[in-house]
Amino acid sequence: MRLLGLITARGGSKRVPRKNLRIVGGKPLIAWTVEEACKCSLLDSVVVSTDDEEIASVAHRFGALRPFMRPADLAGDATPHIDCVFHALESLKMVGFSSFDAVVLLQPTSPLRLAEDIEGVVNTAMKTGAEAVVSVSESVEHPYFSRLMDAQGILSPVVLQNMAYPRKQDLEKTYFINGSIYFNTVESLCRDRTFYPDRLHGYVVPLERSLQVDSDYELNIADLLLSQRSRG
Repeated sequence: MRLLGLITARGGSKRVPRKNLRIVGGKPLIAWTVEEACKCSLLDSVVVSTDDEEIASVAHRFGALRPFMRPADLAGDATPHIDCVFHALESLKMVGFSSFDAVVLLQPTSPLRLAEDIEGVVNTAMKTGAEAVVSVSESVEHPYFSRLMDAQGILSPVVLQNMAYPRKQDLEKTYFINGSIYFNTVESLCRDRTFYPDRLHGYVVPLERSLQVDSDYELNIADLLLSQRSRG
C-alpha cells in the first residue's frame, strides 16, 4: 500500500496571522509536523499543500516535497478540507507521481504529535483493514457533565443517563477526535467524500500530545512544551 503523508497549510490564517510560520520551540510551527512525518518510514512521500510560497519554502527546507501550489480558490476559510486532498492527489498524478492507496492527513496545528503516533494510526489501519482511522485522546471532562443552555439560561443535558449524579469513575471512558492524524483510503474518500465514514476506527494518542493550536494562548502553550522537548 502506497501512503501519502499530506500536510495542509494555507497562508491566510485569521485568528493567528501567519500561524504556520510562527516560531514555536525554536522552529516554525509547520516544521514540527514536517519533521515527524519525515521520520515515519511507513509514508512513501511527505508533501505540503499550500497556497503560500513562504510556507512551501519553509516546509521544503525541513524535508517536505512541494511539487505543486494550491490555487487561491482552494485556500479560503470555507474551503472543504477534502477538496484540498483531491486537488493534491490529482496534482501529484499530473507531475508524475505513482498513484497512492491512502492519505495520511497531518495538520500543522498539531505540533506535539510524534512519528510513533503516525505509525500507530497507520498500523491500526493495516491490522484491522480499516478504511478510516483517526487519532483520538481520552476526554478530560465526560460529556455526561456537559449541558446545553437556552436563551433563558436554562441548562439541559447533552447525554441522557439513568444515574442522577454519577461519579466520573462509574462512567465509560469517552474519546474526542483531536485533529492530529487522519488515515483514509483513496477509495473511501472518493466513494464517501468524508474523513468520517460510518465505520471509523480510533487510535489513542496521549492527551499531552493532542494540543491543537488555534489561538495565541495555545501557541504559547505549544511554545513552552516544545521548548522543553528540545531541551530534553
